[in-house]
Amino acid sequence: MAMTLLATNTPSGVSSSAFTSSIDSTYKLYIFKFINIAMATNDAEFTWNGSTDSGSNYNATKTVSAFASGHNEDDSDAFMEYKGGSDLYQSTAYQNISQDPEGTGTESEAAGSGTLFLFNPSNTTYVKHFYCVFTFLQTTPSAWSMHTSGYFNTTSAIDAVDFKPSSGNFSGTIKMYGVG
Repeated sequence: MAMTLLATNTPSGVSSSAFTSSIDSTYKLYIFKFINIAMATNDAEFTWNGSTDSGSNYNATKTVSAFASGHNEDDSDAFMEYKGGSDLYQSTAYQNISQDPEGTGTESEAAGSGTLFLFNPSNTTYVKHFYCVFTFLQTTPSAWSMHTSGYFNTTSAIDAVDFKPSSGNFSGTIKMYGVG
């Protein structure tokens, strides 16, 4: 299957970055690529949400589960753990893409990259599944990988998505692809 680049957002010092067009019935799979996402505020988490009204509101109900793995640079710790603090149950809140008590850090090298898969968002019969893998430098320093998966619990089409930090601004590149 071919990936077709539909849009590229290059947020720079902004509080959110939305994709409000091209999420339609053309493709059954949409892939978002995050490249060097950097928070301007330490302790900020990278988050996202969906919309059923072309971006007027980002409050789609979702259920999500999360886990993380990581390894400290000094080899003092390696782990894989359930991240219950990032789970959502029938919530309209923004979902964490990165979850970390120290955020992604504001150091010059601290940034994250990853991929989000959104399945069949225009379907009006079933819920819309998604999963995301996001890797980032945590300020310990250590390499983290956050894994989230879940579904939008709506039969309405998800026709827009928004990405933002939990506080402050962010920069980076987000690319949206259609696959089909």
